[in-house]
Amino acid sequence: MIESADFTKAANMAGGKRKSSTLPSRIQKTLSSIWQDKHMVLFKAEYTFLVTAVLWFLEIGINIWVIQRVAYTEIDWKAYMDEVEGVINGTYDYTQLKGDTGPLVYPAGFVYVFTGLYYLTDHGQNIRLGQYVFAVFYLITLLLVFRIYHRTKKVPPYVFFFICCASYRIHSIFVLRLFNDPVAMMLLFGAINLFLDGRWTLGCALYSLAVSVKMNVLLFAPGLLFLLLCEFGLWKTLPKLTLCAVIQLVLGLPFLFVNPVGYVSRAFDLGRQFLFKWTVNWRFLPEDVFLSRYFHLALLLAHITMLLLFALKRWKRSGISIWSILTDPSERKETVHKLNIIQTVLVLYTSNFIGMCFSRSLHYQFYVWYFHTLPYLLWSGGVKKLAHLLRVLVLGLIELSWNTYPSTNYSSLSLHVCHLIILLCLWLNPTPALPSQKSENKAKRH
Repeated sequence: MIESADFTKAANMAGGKRKSSTLPSRIQKTLSSIWQDKHMVLFKAEYTFLVTAVLWFLEIGINIWVIQRVAYTEIDWKAYMDEVEGVINGTYDYTQLKGDTGPLVYPAGFVYVFTGLYYLTDHGQNIRLGQYVFAVFYLITLLLVFRIYHRTKKVPPYVFFFICCASYRIHSIFVLRLFNDPVAMMLLFGAINLFLDGRWTLGCALYSLAVSVKMNVLLFAPGLLFLLLCEFGLWKTLPKLTLCAVIQLVLGLPFLFVNPVGYVSRAFDLGRQFLFKWTVNWRFLPEDVFLSRYFHLALLLAHITMLLLFALKRWKRSGISIWSILTDPSERKETVHKLNIIQTVLVLYTSNFIGMCFSRSLHYQFYVWYFHTLPYLLWSGGVKKLAHLLRVLVLGLIELSWNTYPSTNYSSLSLHVCHLIILLCLWLNPTPALPSQKSENKAKRH
């Protein structure tokens, strides 16, 4: 018995040693594989995590260097602080809230976020601290964006250099200008990650919070509505839409009680007129055309038409009627498969991109609305002969257009040409083959 016990003990010790030795051997095997593929690390999508991890840590140093070495430029920060200071002082009538650059035109979520920043930065005076807070926002946004690319494995890793370290304009928007756009997009990418995890209710809640910071996030709404209908049908989608609306209502209550019409007309003003001198995309037009309501109506009709075309001809599986998507999944006569994560991201990003293409005006800070989605759209296009170099060239021309200040006829035209190329590539992309029964989006039906 003693010998048997000793033998068992020795065997267990040997087994423990073997288990402990497996971890170093795995690491060694992984490193060996990376070394063997060292020439392909930047081109194989399976190395997305490795490359993005290196770039993310590199971005910490880049942001510190930018904050310390590049001069801060005051544009809207002081106006933001004046606007939230009015609320802090007891003014809840939205029509009475304004800053140096004009009236408050953002929903209530903006007020709460920037009120927090107001107190954190000593009433908005400690701008350097505010820059570091926005650097944190930038790094969180990158983490969320990189997680999407890691999960979809759609883009070669070398491209990620162009969507972080190489963009002067994006660093400027985050840490040198302190706009509210980055905050809204950070929340939006958080919501998309939740959608990919199948946590639709929580994702919708976070999406609504993003809209409450800035309305541009509504450009993703058509795509999100399509996804919800595919996943849940009409009746089970309604509670999620209601949740989004309730969040907006609760956030706006203090202002709705005082002046409901004033709040809604200011915070959700879809007809707000933009100044011609700031436009990035329509510089080649005469100013009277740019300001024309007929031109705005034409853009709106083109926007809606393009969304309908993509929804019916590209997002929806051929042979499936729209009524099948509206019915409850358990009662569908036709098989309406759930979209996998690659298709989910593509629908959301395309919805937003179409809105950007037909926008009445794009200002410099609006670049962050679609910047991190551009590689995904380019590498999702249906033109297989569009070489890597040409895709990178399109990214470079878009970056150049957004970095040309003031914008010129040529920079605006080149931006539209690049948009047209991407849109055509997306249209020529055949409807992706859907899995037979399983979806990578196994919704937890939260």
